[in-house]
Amino acid sequence: MQDKTLPGLPFMKMHGLGNDFVVIDARRGLPAVTPALAIAMADRHRGIGFDQLAVITTAPDADLHLTFWNADGSTSGACGNATRCVAAWEMTRTGKTALAITTDRGRLAARDAGEGLVSVNMGQPQTDWREIPLAREMDTLTLPIEGAPTATGMGNPHCSFFVEDAESVDLDRFGPAHESHPLFPERTNVQVAQVTGPDRIRMRVWERGAGLTLASGSSSCAVAVAAARRGLTGRKVTIDLDGGTLMVDWRADGVWMTGPTAHVFDGVWRAPDLTEHR
Repeated sequence: MQDKTLPGLPFMKMHGLGNDFVVIDARRGLPAVTPALAIAMADRHRGIGFDQLAVITTAPDADLHLTFWNADGSTSGACGNATRCVAAWEMTRTGKTALAITTDRGRLAARDAGEGLVSVNMGQPQTDWREIPLAREMDTLTLPIEGAPTATGMGNPHCSFFVEDAESVDLDRFGPAHESHPLFPERTNVQVAQVTGPDRIRMRVWERGAGLTLASGSSSCAVAVAAARRGLTGRKVTIDLDGGTLMVDWRADGVWMTGPTAHVFDGVWRAPDLTEHR
């Protein structure tokens, strides 16, 4: 039985292909999240543990607004898998089959794709160096970095390396070595991608502010866009990640990403930690 005398912060634990999230529905007027609180909750030994934290608030012209925090206390403009997870929960809660969601990335459309899958339109990719952003003007298709990666913005920066064998890359070393590359003033997500068949890609990802993750929705979208721009695949691809498979379709109205979601459990983050980290 929970001790009702202790204040606490209700949360939900969700994941998309093992890319895991803590979700807080702040529409109830809950305390604001701070970098210190995000870091404390992200600790997998002393906290809850997550790759990203998603905070739900109201939006005047949409069903809800999402703000994303990384495990290191920084914020991110986009998180595709978390957006799908929250959309699945909200559609189940309300009975809707489609939602409008606002983020720092912009206004996103989400819908029930059937068979336990959820689709979200992550918007148009950013391919201009200023939008990603990069430190100076250059061709974003092939960066002047060993391996000639492609830079793409999906509301957050991405650096995609196309390799012969994605499994052989030591991503624990390769990822952080490129996350803070001087060409990326806001740091970057790092992907290693291997084209394994017609319109199929094996991808592994290192996320800025989170590290090695089992999956990443925005990274999958970025790799799909980069592969299509380089002529390696068509615009509709299957992405195989460490945690499972996503489908990405770069259409005229944006980059649609489809995959499964899971709502694992609900809990309460208890004081004194709540007041201690505010």
